[in-house]
Amino acid sequence: MISADEIRARFARAMSDMYRQEVPQYGTLTDLVARINAQVLQADPALRARLAATGALDRLDVERHGAIRLGTAAELATMRRLFAVMGMAPVGYYDLSAAGIPVHSTAFRPVDDAALARNPFRVFTSLLRLDLIADTALRAEAERILAARHIFTPGALALIAQAEAEGGLADAQADLFVREALETFRWHREATVSAATYRRLHDAHRLIADVVCFKGPHINHLTPRTLDIDAAQAEMPACGMRAKDVVEGPPRRACPILLRQTSFAALEEPILFRDDAGTGQGGCHTARFGEIEQRGMALTPKGRALYDRLLRTARDDGPADQPYATRLQRAFTRFPDSEDELRTQGLAYFRYAPAGASLPPGLSADAPIDDLVRAGAAVATPITYEDFLPVSAAGIFRSNLGGGGGADYAANADRAGFEAALGAAVQDECTLYAAIQDQSIAATRHALHGAASA
Repeated sequence: MISADEIRARFARAMSDMYRQEVPQYGTLTDLVARINAQVLQADPALRARLAATGALDRLDVERHGAIRLGTAAELATMRRLFAVMGMAPVGYYDLSAAGIPVHSTAFRPVDDAALARNPFRVFTSLLRLDLIADTALRAEAERILAARHIFTPGALALIAQAEAEGGLADAQADLFVREALETFRWHREATVSAATYRRLHDAHRLIADVVCFKGPHINHLTPRTLDIDAAQAEMPACGMRAKDVVEGPPRRACPILLRQTSFAALEEPILFRDDAGTGQGGCHTARFGEIEQRGMALTPKGRALYDRLLRTARDDGPADQPYATRLQRAFTRFPDSEDELRTQGLAYFRYAPAGASLPPGLSADAPIDDLVRAGAAVATPITYEDFLPVSAAGIFRSNLGGGGGADYAANADRAGFEAALGAAVQDECTLYAAIQDQSIAATRHALHGAASA
């Protein structure tokens, strides 16, 4: 058997190669990000050294996240099994209905440090909320269309079952699995419905049409990670890409937090409707786009509460004609912007390690971890945020669905319903970050005890 990490790395490479062929601007985007990252690392040797020391430098060039939208509970449950073959688990529950997007979502990703270092591939996976379609006849039609489709190949289903039965896949089987699984995410320009049906679903919400009217959940973006998203966004127009007006997420800071995202506008792609397949006539569909992300440090529940409060302040306070970016920057002056403050105030998660071979006189390895850091016995490095932000995700979705996109839904979270469809509970991201932090503290104390008794 080969490792799930290796299967995930192969799949991520294959996905990137396929998307580059389908969306040539994705290649332009990754080239831009690589150039920006090289410039940042050359200008900041300390950042390069930190990334190298934590293993983050090796993963930077291969890091990607994708996004798909599913139509049924059965599709979601099988997708969970497919990603499990690659060592990816569902983390987090995201309700996007409050932002006018009729889906709820999770992120499939690796969860432990070693797997993230090997390849941190993530897929933000949304399930269509058919219950939010107000027109009962249209809802029934969408259910009928989705029930008739099969998004997984027989080969993929057989290899998923084999991996589950045997605890993994051998080398040749893993390559076959990647090829078969990739077909689920491929773009198909032939719609499975008539132009009239597409239009009715599109008028209800553009995303509903994107999910219901095609053979499968085509990957709608694949996102590289940049070290300076503002520089990347500024250069996108020169590379022929129409960038979003604003970067989603927190403002630019000395100590980046959570996740910042921007994108270029979705492509208008020619499609053939079922009633036009024989004539060569058709229409167009807008769904796939290019996105860039910059990841900062993971925040504790206390930090997230402060972040959410300041985000509301930026949205609701200040003159209506004042740019949102200005209001956001002003609101976040109240969010501490040094690693020491973020750590000592319990706002962010950190990974700890011994700083030297011995403890200073009079200091115990069991002293509070902040005391060990202040004394120079331990060092603290921020833990990278590996997850997503529902407000930012909704902002990206809306900008690539043509403005508001259709309906205005009331907040209607249904985590229990989502997990029932998934066939498993989603993991809590803060619990994962806290475990990494706690394990590093325990390992640091153990090493310092050993040094003291040597």
